[in-house]
Amino acid sequence: MGRSWSRRSRVRGQQVRFWVSRSEGETLTIGAELARTLAPDGVLLLWGELGCGKTVLTRGLAQGLGFERREIQSPTYTLIHEYERSGTRFVHADLFRLEPEQVATLGLEEVLAGPGLKVVEWADRLPFPVAGALRLRILVGASGERRIEEIDEP
Repeated sequence: MGRSWSRRSRVRGQQVRFWVSRSEGETLTIGAELARTLAPDGVLLLWGELGCGKTVLTRGLAQGLGFERREIQSPTYTLIHEYERSGTRFVHADLFRLEPEQVATLGLEEVLAGPGLKVVEWADRLPFPVAGALRLRILVGASGERRIEEIDEP
């Protein structure tokens, strides 16, 4: 990604990208850089514990697309927020409160196949695979740093 915190390591014999973020600002920057690689119609699936920074990373993606990061709120209770500005579409889904069988009734499969950059927090609740999606897991280190790592499977 061109930043000093973007790295590659070998996992099961394959090169895997990861980033280390030591602040909310760095996480926002990583998100903005990822937006450039995922736009205009990519899908980002996020895994990680509560409070690890999934929504912060998502705000960075939105900022990278030209949205004000303050506009982006976690859709924990509304489930899906859609934003559009100047022909750019951004979809943010948060599946925290749902079980996979509930997600299956949302029509999310069609939304993820549609136009725009799409982000799904708590992607472990998806009852279907999303071909071509970038999958990231966020881990919190002992001193509060975040390791954002690309994963092949959850």
